[in-house]
Amino acid sequence: MPHYELNLHINNIGSRNDIRMKVVNELSKEEPGKGKNELASKYTYYVETLNDNRRIYLRRPAFLHNGFDFVVCVEDINFNSSGRRRDYPTHDNILDDLKQKYQEDPEKYKYLYTALYATYDCLYIDPEPLNSIVFKSGFSCELLVKTLKWLFIEQDIRYWNYSGRDMLWSGIYSINH
Repeated sequence: MPHYELNLHINNIGSRNDIRMKVVNELSKEEPGKGKNELASKYTYYVETLNDNRRIYLRRPAFLHNGFDFVVCVEDINFNSSGRRRDYPTHDNILDDLKQKYQEDPEKYKYLYTALYATYDCLYIDPEPLNSIVFKSGFSCELLVKTLKWLFIEQDIRYWNYSGRDMLWSGIYSINH
């Protein structure tokens, strides 16, 4: 089966269900596979471009191959500095990075937190102010916010009947509360 590469633009405005359904409707257009391994249909969706031109993309199928599940990846990055190269963040990678930023500068972190909350709350995020929030530690604020947008969507799809994005958000919320 071929590996399909597509561009996908889904904004972060609306209800959680509206956003989730936009993604599910796009994924439902995929061609079915004909079996496992090389017989499975594979998709890469380029969903965001960072200011440095690296792209955030979704890889399907995900590791567990469950329904509409996907992995959120970032080009040319290693989220596992102590082991095998990994281009996708874990929740702990994100939370650890945010904790470092909060410890570095709690006042500056408030601005980042506002963008994080807006992303969580499915509101428009103006990308320009993110560029002015710079920390010495960790990933760029732009990378964090744009990656979290898709991690939240993935959680809303995977945990459709449960808390969805709230599981990850509770970890972010606890950093400065």
